[in-house]
Amino acid sequence: MTEPCIAPYGSWKSPITSDLIVAGTIGLGGVRLDGDIVYWSEMRPTEGGRNVVVCRTADGQITDVTPPPLNVRSRVHEYGGGAFLVHQGTLYFSNFADQRLYRQKAGQEPVAITPEQAWRYADGVVDAQRKRMICVREDHTGEGEPVNTLVSLDLDGQDAPQTVLVSGNDFYAAPRLSPDGSKLAWICWNHPNMPWDSTELWVGEISAEGTIAQAQRIAGGGEESIVQPLWSPDGTLYFVSDRSNWWNLYRWIPAAQAQGGEVTALCPMEAEFAFPQWVFGYSSYDFESAEQIICTYTQNGISYLASLNPTTKQLTPIETPYTEISGVHCSRGKVVFNAGSATQPGAIVQLDLATHQLQVLRRSSELEIDPGYLSVPETIAFPTENHLTAYGFYYPPKNKDFQAPAGERPPLLVKSHGGPTGATSAAFNLKIQYWTSRGFAVLDVNYGGSTGYGREYRERLKGQWGIVDVDDCANGAKYLAAQGKVDGDRLVIDGGSAGGYTTLCALTFRDVFKAGASYYGVSDLEALATDTHKFESRYLDSLIGPYPERKDLYVERSPIHATQFLNCPVIFFQGDEDKIVPPNQAEMMVNALREKGLPVAYVLYAGEQHGFRKAENIKRTLDGEFYFYARVFGFAMADEVEPVAIENLPTPRLQQV
Repeated sequence: MTEPCIAPYGSWKSPITSDLIVAGTIGLGGVRLDGDIVYWSEMRPTEGGRNVVVCRTADGQITDVTPPPLNVRSRVHEYGGGAFLVHQGTLYFSNFADQRLYRQKAGQEPVAITPEQAWRYADGVVDAQRKRMICVREDHTGEGEPVNTLVSLDLDGQDAPQTVLVSGNDFYAAPRLSPDGSKLAWICWNHPNMPWDSTELWVGEISAEGTIAQAQRIAGGGEESIVQPLWSPDGTLYFVSDRSNWWNLYRWIPAAQAQGGEVTALCPMEAEFAFPQWVFGYSSYDFESAEQIICTYTQNGISYLASLNPTTKQLTPIETPYTEISGVHCSRGKVVFNAGSATQPGAIVQLDLATHQLQVLRRSSELEIDPGYLSVPETIAFPTENHLTAYGFYYPPKNKDFQAPAGERPPLLVKSHGGPTGATSAAFNLKIQYWTSRGFAVLDVNYGGSTGYGREYRERLKGQWGIVDVDDCANGAKYLAAQGKVDGDRLVIDGGSAGGYTTLCALTFRDVFKAGASYYGVSDLEALATDTHKFESRYLDSLIGPYPERKDLYVERSPIHATQFLNCPVIFFQGDEDKIVPPNQAEMMVNALREKGLPVAYVLYAGEQHGFRKAENIKRTLDGEFYFYARVFGFAMADEVEPVAIENLPTPRLQQV
């Protein structure tokens, strides 16, 4: 057995390269079932980030369905989701370039069925009785904010007239038809709420003319978030609500069967049966039959699969090797879902409910990596402000070929997730292994405001964005340094979008981190409040305060107005077509750092939006951030990468491998 080479942290040579990651990894999207055929979407960095619908037949044959250059992706709410559905062998999908809906029958070319209009579509359901689709439409044809409605459109037509079924609210999601086609359920909400703050669940009768009649709100409003309404095969409506502090499953019995209607909890527990509705089409449960629900829930950042009997309310765990499970869809005797674990890449998995045999249908990566290069995360809880506890996943450095000199402690990269109403998980992430296999420790933080820990934890960020999240990231780093696990003088932080804002706040308002990387992050809260898309245009009301009434808070918590406190190097990565966090957010900060004489780098990608999808840009970003820290801290890199232009950086003395 070869003895490990002694080399400083950060200078270890790793087989987990950026080329390997972008060439061998795809993104796996939502699953849909059509009889025995399984459909899902794949985001392919090597095809410029194109999203392709793929199907697997009952005999195991996997083929692409949508041809190039079509890109199956919706821009409703900008984040999209719910971009395709399948009904009796025909695929319906939204194309990214023109946002039109297309129909593609088996063996035929796709045909556009909506006009060339500034309309976007998502989250559709087929109304087979009336030969139409009901979906969310976002209308960008007028002045001011786009108008969101629920509409119906003819499935067999081309540029057929569309009928508005439900309107008047700012946002809609999850139109769901009852099995007999007589009722429609949907979710709606209004400014300034986000869907995890307050939503309403409505049910309406479908008239003989196909319009909605006798609509009634059956749950929600106030301090209650309802998501994922779904009808069981026997026509009972189920949904997920956080009225107990936790997103749990509920059932509604209408007034015809119970006076005034009745809402019943199915399985009250301190667990989350849903996640925030950033995108359309998310599914954490489905019906195998009227007698069996297959669901996934999360506790302490770990996902579990279970079977729930809605009559007895008995929850029976189903053992799997996975720690992250989503996108649950059932047909008789089987369930298909997205899954991943700490040591296995994400996959589309099928489970036989009779034998409990698991079958992987598609992996996000077919790479076989020696476990000697893989860091397994530890779930940690650490003290933070106000005598509270925050959470995260700690990844120690791991590379079987190297060890550090005696007494050296590793640099730590703290990762702050986006949202900020979101969460990170312990699922296998090659981008994290890229760092740990080179000698970095990584802390992926679920700061206060993250989901998966109940509404109360989620609401720690109410009015406190830029404070609670920053404190938790800083305290997590200090906790690990105090334990002697990491080098307190080499703490760095990165994050994208809202995580980029947390990163910039941590670097500006706290004296903990020595460098950082902002991926399309916010630097000026006022600019974000006045120059962003409809879905998030009032998000900051709850995170900061109403604007312009509390303009003082927006200025006070904007890193761009406090660059006098910023005294460490920062690198920025940005897409030039980002409508959520426009490039000027990064550029204002870069200019301020440049004028102050601090080391700074700015990488702008043509054609990228909010998040990078092209293989060459994903590679450039990974290598560029690592190169930046190597130059800042003066350790030698084991591999040559494309240099990033860094302004104002003195030449450091390099450690020797």
